[in-house]
Amino acid sequence: MAESKARKTATEPAAEQVVKSTVEPAAAPDVKQAAKPPVKRAAKAAKPTVKPRKPESHLAMVRRARRINRELAELYPYAHPELDFENPFQLLVATVLSAQTTDLRVNQTTPALFAKYPTPEDMAAANPEELEEVIRPTGFFRNKAKALIGLSTALRDEFGGEVPGRLADLVTLPGVGRKTANVVLGNAFGVPGITVDTHFGRLARRFGWTTEEDPVKVELAVAEIFPKSEWTMLSHRVVFHGRRICHSQKPACGACPIAPLCPAYGEGELDPEKARKLLKYEMGGQPGQRLKPPSDFPGEAAARADAAAHQGRVADLGVDA
Repeated sequence: MAESKARKTATEPAAEQVVKSTVEPAAAPDVKQAAKPPVKRAAKAAKPTVKPRKPESHLAMVRRARRINRELAELYPYAHPELDFENPFQLLVATVLSAQTTDLRVNQTTPALFAKYPTPEDMAAANPEELEEVIRPTGFFRNKAKALIGLSTALRDEFGGEVPGRLADLVTLPGVGRKTANVVLGNAFGVPGITVDTHFGRLARRFGWTTEEDPVKVELAVAEIFPKSEWTMLSHRVVFHGRRICHSQKPACGACPIAPLCPAYGEGELDPEKARKLLKYEMGGQPGQRLKPPSDFPGEAAARADAAAHQGRVADLGVDA
């Protein structure tokens, strides 16, 4: 009995401690921390949403494509070839030189070139090394010099020194494919043609006109959509748009007037302010690519190559400035 009472007395403090720890109130909250107002975060501007487009029939695509052409005609009423030229031979040569370089670079190079070699006969008789030096700024100058001498020789020997006005004849010339031939036909002879360069091919696919990658297949597919009378100006308008707004890496979707008609809307910058900073040439307040643009061109003419360098090259080549 006494032993039982002793055990009870011994366990009471522990039990009391357990009870106390169980019922002991929690620590009071930090008043200062609780009183802090919630941090306000700046609200982010809502991004423009891109609605998925519904599948369209071939007829609907054709109608949309022709509407795009009309919109581009209003946007670029001054669209034109961006190579300076005064005759078919100059345009043919300039187009061959334009491969893998800008039209601006070609336009800065051809004044000295045509001053030294004004006719096919002159260029056919050119010293290859001297010709290479003249066209060096356009890149791939050895291959291009070989093509220019070859096509000039063919013009002299097979076409009486004149550029032919038929596609079948033009594509027999060294360095001349369908793209170059269509540029010459459309702009020097008034023969309708579709010029499929990298810009035209890219936009034709973005617009949903074709899925083809091969330039000839793109040309044939687009030719079925538009009347033949529109082919040449359509080419200029699409290329203009590709160079100014619908860029390869970052198209300015947020500043594009034909965005509602474009299945590829959303691939580029959607914010209007940021998109406007991506615009090029006259659309971005910059000079164009031609040294002698048409009178209706709203932008500034391109600058010639550095004056000192130009004078040096002219002296070296024996050409009057």
